[in-house]
Amino acid sequence: MTFSLVARSADGMLHGVAVASKFLAAGALVPAAEAEVGALATQAHLNLAYRPQGLTLLRTGVAAVDVVAGLVAADPDREHRQLGVIGATGSGATFTGARCHGWAGGQAGDGWAAQGNILAGPQVVDALRDTWLGGVDLPFADRLLAALRAGEAAGGDRRGRQSAGLLVVKRGGGYGGTGDVLVDLRVDDHPDPVTELARLLAVHTLLFSRPDPATLLDLHGAVAAEVATLLTALGHPADPTAPEEALVSWAGLENLEERLVPGRIDPVVLHHLRTAAPHVPTPRSAP
Repeated sequence: MTFSLVARSADGMLHGVAVASKFLAAGALVPAAEAEVGALATQAHLNLAYRPQGLTLLRTGVAAVDVVAGLVAADPDREHRQLGVIGATGSGATFTGARCHGWAGGQAGDGWAAQGNILAGPQVVDALRDTWLGGVDLPFADRLLAALRAGEAAGGDRRGRQSAGLLVVKRGGGYGGTGDVLVDLRVDDHPDPVTELARLLAVHTLLFSRPDPATLLDLHGAVAAEVATLLTALGHPADPTAPEEALVSWAGLENLEERLVPGRIDPVVLHHLRTAAPHVPTPRSAP
């Protein structure tokens, strides 16, 4: 019912799962991940117990191939199951039971495992693999999504499309640094779920990505004056020499608080501010 990719970043800090299916809310059932531990996807006639059991095994240092072997050995319905696992280090592992609906199969390599069932053909898994391996310059979540898109373009689930999901974990990577879930997005029922998932990821990146320190602008002089003018036009009166308090208030309403840095401003936030107040001209000298 599903094609998926489980993967780990090159530095081992991120683990994630991307999944798509002609099945309601596959993203709620298939993926599981724990920061600096590993990730897995359970699918076909999925076994939800694989998720906590698999992560427990990975947490104790069991290799992905042995996690797969242990889970399926204890499962009397293993021939109907499909499973992909990656750990904190080493190669991924995948399993496809002999009674999964065809086409069904998977592949695995260092830090990844790709698998699917009821697929248009083996080219779907090939596309997942090739796009993942070729996407080293992409941000981790975008790389997972690119692989999912490639799998769909290669034929995907031969029954059609319905849902998709993306789960990425990183230690302290969650909202405000208070959790480990960096990305957890789902499209549960949609005629074009992977495209919709891409839209959601773009919004998530805008709102919740931490700013690049190299691009930050000092919030003083002309920049501070412009920010104050824009904020005032939006109903947040600001001191042209010290607009930070008003900026924090406005950014909170816009859900951009994760991009705030004391004494500086993220160009993404500045662009959003300019867009929100388009009637205020941008100074020619503005960055």
